[in-house]
Formats: sequence, structure tokens, C-alpha cells
Amino acid sequence: MDINSQSLRSAYVGFNAAFQSGLTLATSMWSRVATRVPSNTKTQEYGWLGQIPGFREWIGDRQVNGLAKHGYALKNRSFENTIAVDRDDFEDDNLGIYTPVFQQFGSTAVTFPDTLVFPLLKDGFETECYDKQYFFDPDHPVLDRHGNPVSVANTDGGAGTSWFLLDVSRPLKPLIYQERKSFTNLVRMDSETDEAVFTRKEFRYGLDGRCEVGFGFWQMAWGSKQTLDATHYETARAGLSGMKGDYERPLAINPGLLVVPPSLEGAARRLIANETLPQGGTNEWYRTAEILVVPWLA
Repeated sequence: MDINSQSLRSAYVGFNAAFQSGLTLATSMWSRVATRVPSNTKTQEYGWLGQIPGFREWIGDRQVNGLAKHGYALKNRSFENTIAVDRDDFEDDNLGIYTPVFQQFGSTAVTFPDTLVFPLLKDGFETECYDKQYFFDPDHPVLDRHGNPVSVANTDGGAGTSWFLLDVSRPLKPLIYQERKSFTNLVRMDSETDEAVFTRKEFRYGLDGRCEVGFGFWQMAWGSKQTLDATHYETARAGLSGMKGDYERPLAINPGLLVVPPSLEGAARRLIANETLPQGGTNEWYRTAEILVVPWLA
């Protein structure tokens, strides 16, 4: 193949078509547990986190929800991924071998947020959220009916494999995926005068974007390292369902998603996917939550 501007342009069109195909073929999981928040600055402030506002009977003047001012901010990070195509493959008209490579490139762009969101969830036992406590913590500060601070837990501890029960039914899910620049634009360095072509005979194609992940409301998530069984599952459901905000206002949390790593898939299905118990009788926890098995938690 003669290498000229037209042949390079044709190659890019083909590579981009494969990349776009990969974007459509891939399936991600992160949006099940995280809300996409658009960002237009280097650092996004989330000072409004701290209280889920609710209605009250209108007696007297309005009472403005004074959301707690927390210094919780997410600074966008930059990420890139780059492919090099050897000049010899252009000259030998051997570009077909790159089609699956660029398809995988697109697939990786779609699932990249999963590699950030789910590790953050797993690290929630030792990573602070907006109230300066760990996201999964026994001592989250909440005000009782008299306005005095008390401690509220969204974990029952343990030392085993982590599993999570979440309320993902609301506009703001337990985690945040902050997006400054998406990973959907394939850029190229394919001029014969480019440094990489001259020194390494490489035509380069890449993706880059900016984003960050963080925690939303801890009240919507229960994390446990206890054995995934009926006893601890009931503890998690009771803890979330009975969750209250400041001044003991019920939050009506709906614990509907059980998130587990592959190693706990069997335990999860035995717990809530079987209508009857192994020893006979009705399983009271049958279909009380949806199971999400996440390979990024392995």
C-alpha cells in the first residue's frame, strides 16, 4: 500500500468504525450504582451533601433546608489509552488484524468507569465520605429528635469478603461518577512527519478523558464483610430500611440491589433467588433484592 494522505485517512475511517462498533457492543455496570454527574470545572464541589430534604406541613414561615456545608470536592483526573500501528503493516496492507484491536479499544472505553466505581465501593470501609467518616462506618453523625448528635451505622463489620446492599431507586445513587470529558473521541497522530512515525515507524491512535468518582449519600448503602447468609442479610435490610435522617425523619430507603463479587454469587442466589429453603419451607427473602455480580469486585 502506498502511504499517503488518502490512504491514511481511509485507514483512520476503518479504525474509527471498529472503535465505534466496540462502543456499542460493550456492557458496563457502573451506572447501576453510581449517578453520572457532568462537570465543567477542574474540581467539583459537593458541599450540599449531608441531608436529604423532605416535606413538612406549612405552618408559619417556610423553613429553608439548611443543608450541611461539607468540604467534599472531587478533582477530575486525566486518563489515556493509546494504540500504535506499525508502518510495516500499512505498507504490507495488513491492517485487517487491527479491527478487533480497535473494537476492544471501544469496549474498554465503555467499561473504564467500572474500573473506578466498583473499587471505590470496595474501599468504602477505609475511605472517607463527605462527613469525614468512612463511607461504611458505625459512627456516622446524625441529629436525634432533640438536635443532639448520635451515631448511626451502615455496616456490621466482619473480616470476610465484602458484599453490599444498596438503594439505587433514586436520582442520586450511592456513588458518583463525575465526567468532565468522555472517552469517545478517537484522535490520531498519523502524519509521516510526526515524531513517532519518524523515529519508531508508529502511527498512533488514542483516547483520553477526564473524570473522577466519589461517594453520595451513605444512608443508601450497607457494606458488610460478614458471612452472606439470612441473618446478616436481615441485619442489612433492617439497617437500611430503618434509616433516619436528622431529627429522626424516616428516609424510606428501599434496599433493592445486592452487589457481590463472583465468589459470592452462589451464596447470593441461595439466599434470595430460591423460592424454597434447602431444608424445605418458604424462603422469606425470595426476590427481596436483585443480584448484581460484579467482576471488578473480585
